[in-house]
Amino acid sequence: MDSLTTDLAEQLDFHWTHHARPRLDGLGDEEYLWEPVPGTWNARRRSDQPPPSVTARAGGGEWQLDWAHPEPDPAPVTSIAWRLGHVIVGVLGLRAHSHFGGPEADILQWDYAGTAQQALDQLDAAYAAWSGGVRALDDEALRRPVGPAEGPWAEAPMLTLVLHINREVIHHLAEVALLRDLWANGAR
Repeated sequence: MDSLTTDLAEQLDFHWTHHARPRLDGLGDEEYLWEPVPGTWNARRRSDQPPPSVTARAGGGEWQLDWAHPEPDPAPVTSIAWRLGHVIVGVLGLRAHSHFGGPEADILQWDYAGTAQQALDQLDAAYAAWSGGVRALDDEALRRPVGPAEGPWAEAPMLTLVLHINREVIHHLAEVALLRDLWANGAR
């Protein structure tokens, strides 16, 4: 493995191993679906009524994520379930599929998790697929354009996408950690 690839992979892996993933241990279903404020976007059963700001739903299974396009302004507060679903599919899963042959991941058709354990299993699998793909990149692959799967980023080098995904995972899982802190300290 090239040194740059090692540095990129280990940047995210360090955060994942020492901060993000351990903070998810013990996540229960009530906390997973907790709505800290009225109008929180969440994962909901297909038959459940979403908040008024939701104009669409994402997901092909029993559980779907609240959604709107364009996103409302201001952006809604999102639950742990929503954030994990976003990281699993929109951040890691789509990219692992598009660039490394990982399992198909489609935001609108995904079978989102209705329990904390299901979400953590999905998260671990998506992280493993992304991380394994990044670790297989060499310097030449990091310089190549990411291609049409990334839309406006098509001409950007893979290095740019890897850095972006690292930021996204760190950012969103830090938000989940904050929601867990609020839950643990009685905000519910």
